[in-house]
Amino acid sequence: MATTPYERRTRDAQAALAEADADALVCFPSRNLSYLSGFAEEPGERHLFLLVPAAGDPTFLVPALYESQVRAATWVEDVRTWADDDDPVAATAAAVESLGLPENPRVLVDDTMWATFTQDLRAVLPDATFGLASEVVAPLRIRKDDAELDALRRAADAADEAMAAVRALGADAVGLTESELAARVESFLADAGGQGVSFETVVGSGPNGAMPHYRHGDRTIEPGDPVVLDFGTRVDGYPSDQTRTVVFDGDPSETVREVHEVVRAAQEAAVDAVEPGVTAASVDRAAREVIADAGYGDAFVHRTGHGVGLDVHEEPYIVAGNDRELEPGMVFSVEPGVYLDGEFGVRIEDLVVVTADGCERLNDSDRGWEC
Repeated sequence: MATTPYERRTRDAQAALAEADADALVCFPSRNLSYLSGFAEEPGERHLFLLVPAAGDPTFLVPALYESQVRAATWVEDVRTWADDDDPVAATAAAVESLGLPENPRVLVDDTMWATFTQDLRAVLPDATFGLASEVVAPLRIRKDDAELDALRRAADAADEAMAAVRALGADAVGLTESELAARVESFLADAGGQGVSFETVVGSGPNGAMPHYRHGDRTIEPGDPVVLDFGTRVDGYPSDQTRTVVFDGDPSETVREVHEVVRAAQEAAVDAVEPGVTAASVDRAAREVIADAGYGDAFVHRTGHGVGLDVHEEPYIVAGNDRELEPGMVFSVEPGVYLDGEFGVRIEDLVVVTADGCERLNDSDRGWEC
């Protein structure tokens, strides 16, 4: 019986390998490695692999300077090392040989593995055919387990707390630059218990908010400006991702008020559409119809949402044409927006988790424009 969530996930991955007629999975520093082992590290120039055969126990191959760190972080018992004066390709060959793979094995490698490492694996396994780890890992990661949902809820709570602090600035935010306000947001996230940021904080004021992937700059926030705020933090490796569009002081135009209400209604319609068995495309359609009926269809220029897990953007994607049926445990954003070039933008975003009979919103901060 698996004793940790990481061991259970690895055993599930092994069962998926067998079903896919694959013989082994090779992860290097990536979200997949973290998901299966509990050990998190950034990619580097040294050979560091988690080798998972379809049957039997997995093996870590790590640089010697990582040994204590890996043993402390992971459930995997077989941790093999190589020193800087060793040949890492020879060490890789020995570790692969210990797996007892059949002739002409089928091996799945991390989708993000650097080419230098995949080339070394090809040299070690010249008769193998290769595929991508997402073939077996993505279907596992798409449904979050209880430990993942707990971390995602706490990350969302931190974002909610930070957004409340941002709103409390009120008129004091006027006169700040977007970059200065972004720094305040990140400070509020840390105060709420967040661990860094999920992605670069977005503060798009006035016409800058009409660029969906704008980050922040030197523009000064003025009275009446709609300000798009999109930010998140991590808790135990899992991110939050929330967007609100607010006016800190002054009166927004009637067009801003109208568009904000349209986007709010579109987001509500999409959230209401979420339940097991419906398709991702149908949730996108629910939001898009509200915005199109209001006359702003051409100004909604992106998908309605994206899955969230160890990666901020992962499956399922809430987009037209995606007929993937939603299942309990899936977590994704619902974030319709309207962007009027040169004028302003409005986006409202929450994360939701699909439940047995609908969905649970992970964010619960005020969605209105008033501070």
